[in-house]
Amino acid sequence: MPLTFELCPGRMVGGNHPCFIIAEIGQNHQGDIKIAKEMIKMAKDCGADCAKFQKSNLACRFNKQALERPYNSKNSWGKTYGDHKRHLEFSHEQYRELQKYATELGIFFTASGMDEMAVEFLHELNVPFFKVGSGDTNNFPYLEKTAKKGRPMVVSSGMQSMETMRRVYKTVKNHNQNFAILQCTSAYPLEAEDVNLRVITEYQKEFPDIPIGYSGHESGIYISVAAVALGAKVIERHVTLDKTWKGSDHAASLEPSELAELVRSIRLVERALGSGVKQMLPCEKPCHDKLGKSVVAKVKIPRGTVLTLDMLAVKVAEPMGVAAEDIFQLVGKTVTEDIEEDESVVPELVDSYGKKAKC
Repeated sequence: MPLTFELCPGRMVGGNHPCFIIAEIGQNHQGDIKIAKEMIKMAKDCGADCAKFQKSNLACRFNKQALERPYNSKNSWGKTYGDHKRHLEFSHEQYRELQKYATELGIFFTASGMDEMAVEFLHELNVPFFKVGSGDTNNFPYLEKTAKKGRPMVVSSGMQSMETMRRVYKTVKNHNQNFAILQCTSAYPLEAEDVNLRVITEYQKEFPDIPIGYSGHESGIYISVAAVALGAKVIERHVTLDKTWKGSDHAASLEPSELAELVRSIRLVERALGSGVKQMLPCEKPCHDKLGKSVVAKVKIPRGTVLTLDMLAVKVAEPMGVAAEDIFQLVGKTVTEDIEEDESVVPELVDSYGKKAKC
């Protein structure tokens, strides 16, 4: 059974606990705090567990040349990449405002710390857990410093190899027991043939003592629901209020109706997964009572006869006799009363059977 731990106050993940659903707002708020609040409320209304953003200290995340690079994309919010990113970056005070709003709504709030300074701020903000984006998963100094903070962690694995993920696991595990790894492919939007959901089961084999999840960038909800059926304990999906808005993530994001349907579908699948114990359930009893088959006499069987298989048949019978699966246990037993042709063979009519056999 994968490790269970408290990801957020009062909210366990792993084991048989419900899948933890993260609504990744990221920077789909267009740099507008009002829109950001609308998206937090949307995540809450749709049933997500957590609203998540992305926090950067741009000077720590990018070098000067990267920030000064001309950015002429249709998604650009400025002439340079730095201008673009500054437009989308909320201040520390705005983060505190958003956190307060999420708390008032009753939804968990966190962010991906996109650099070490951002992680320091989020630690001060007292977020319930750190999210490590795929771009920092192989940034081992960052990973080690983040793990040492002692907060639960969720680590995406886009662009990484299994060899790297083994190093990631060991690095985090040395300092922090409470973390999950998410299968992820870093393409926006993501085509089905590149999702590779089977990595979830490989991660479960490689890292059996931590929960495994899925961070998806595909269109629609079906693949994410399938991830839950494979055992994903954390699901992260980008969300938006409008897929046509400017920004590279909107096309790979879920609109409110899709997010709500994803949550409903995940909860339905969780109910359907059940306990894994195969047995006849109470809901099946009416069908069994009506159509369940049992043993009948193929011919008239006089009292004192030692039963052979060719004397017996299996039918839907009234009353129900010896269960069909126990027919071979009757062979060699002695009948204590006459049994008419086509009559049910009940345990009481077979010597030494009634006390031992199932019926």
